[in-house]
Amino acid sequence: MSAHTPPHGNRRPVAYLNEQFLNSADARGLRILAEYLEPLAHFRKEKIRDTVVFFGSARTTEDGPMARYYNEARTLARMLTEWSDTLTNSACRFVVCSGGGPGIMEAANRGAADANGKTIGLNIGLPFEQFPNPYITPELSFEFHYFFMRKFWFAYMAKALVVFPGGFGTMDELMEILTLTQTQKLTKKMSILLYGSSYWNEIINFQALVKHGVISPQDLNLFQFADDPDAAFAILKEGLLTYAMHPEIQETPALSSSRNPQMPGGTL
Repeated sequence: MSAHTPPHGNRRPVAYLNEQFLNSADARGLRILAEYLEPLAHFRKEKIRDTVVFFGSARTTEDGPMARYYNEARTLARMLTEWSDTLTNSACRFVVCSGGGPGIMEAANRGAADANGKTIGLNIGLPFEQFPNPYITPELSFEFHYFFMRKFWFAYMAKALVVFPGGFGTMDELMEILTLTQTQKLTKKMSILLYGSSYWNEIINFQALVKHGVISPQDLNLFQFADDPDAAFAILKEGLLTYAMHPEIQETPALSSSRNPQMPGGTL
């Protein structure tokens, strides 16, 4: 052995096996990319084409003061899953997806599981409230560190969004999708349904936003209201059949492009 050759015991691991490096600030880009590539690989393996996303409070319980919303989210998710399973397609269409935690998220995953369907949970580590619920399909349960990567997966596979009563997190996700839709940054039509009209009209004064000129009157057409599972299902089904049932074969999952008018072709 040459005097300049280090002994085998001092050999450094290759970069992609170097845990110290992977957890460092210098490897942040790799960690972000991993939160794109790992879910993508699972969605392809499980043949997930697209999703219907459920948002709502993590604090809503099956027997609490807002139990109605838990039970109706569960019912709606079951109805959607039963219907999507009747569609003739080699891929899984309109799979119920939630943030993976308790409350309305649990109710949505539970309803899909009631119908023996696949169901997705995009969980994120938080100091309280957020932990994976037991109804998520194990192969489709994901843990995120970066909020923006979790939001990417909510937005880019969704063909519809159902927003049950919730707090800061729910409103954050709602406004994110409304902004992407309003600014036409998504090259797809997405049904956005606010469940519980009395709640949402009390929490957000949409008409006042129009009155003060900070949104346009036509922006109120970006979403609809529903107050029971049957009405919600009818709205979602109509939107999905009208805008999402494309005859052409696309790669699974069907990721939406984001619109960029400065690029040739206009999309990213």
